[in-house]
Amino acid sequence: MKLTAIIEREGDGYVSLCPELDIASQGDNIEQARDNLREALELFFESASKEEIKHRLHNDVFVTQVEVTVG
Repeated sequence: MKLTAIIEREGDGYVSLCPELDIASQGDNIEQARDNLREALELFFESASKEEIKHRLHNDVFVTQVEVTVG
């Protein structure tokens, strides 16, 4: 299954988020944050019931940019 991973710098590390399931993790670098998120997702799928997965999974997630006027 392919899911979205949004990774952003936070302080001295990185935070990773899967918006389809609202599951997050973190790491010291981008690769570690991504790998830790993958592990968190795999653990979720191993332990969650089919009903919980169906309830939490949002299939239509769009990542884009918007332009705004500042000042």
